[in-house]
Amino acid sequence: MKLLTTRFIAILILVVPGLLAMNGFLMMKDDIFNYISMHGDETATPVFAWLHFGGGLLLFLAGMTFLGGWILTRDRKRNYVGPRFREKHKTQQPPSPDASS
Repeated sequence: MKLLTTRFIAILILVVPGLLAMNGFLMMKDDIFNYISMHGDETATPVFAWLHFGGGLLLFLAGMTFLGGWILTRDRKRNYVGPRFREKHKTQQPPSPDASS
């Protein structure tokens, strides 16, 4: 039962950022559509909803960044990534002779 619960929680951790990214994308799409459709109406002055668009952009970027980071971390653990995306291993430098005082 514990395995089922942990898998369900893991799926929720991935679904919530995906839903946020989807909602942000739809907000941006709706703002662009509304702005373009206002140009066909002579009674309305076209005004772009920058605040709503910015909120959608923020949601989209936050969700996609989380999902992309999760996929990159998982692929690094399984060694699926190319050399460009592998973690950089720091080599230890021998102490310099000037440091001994």
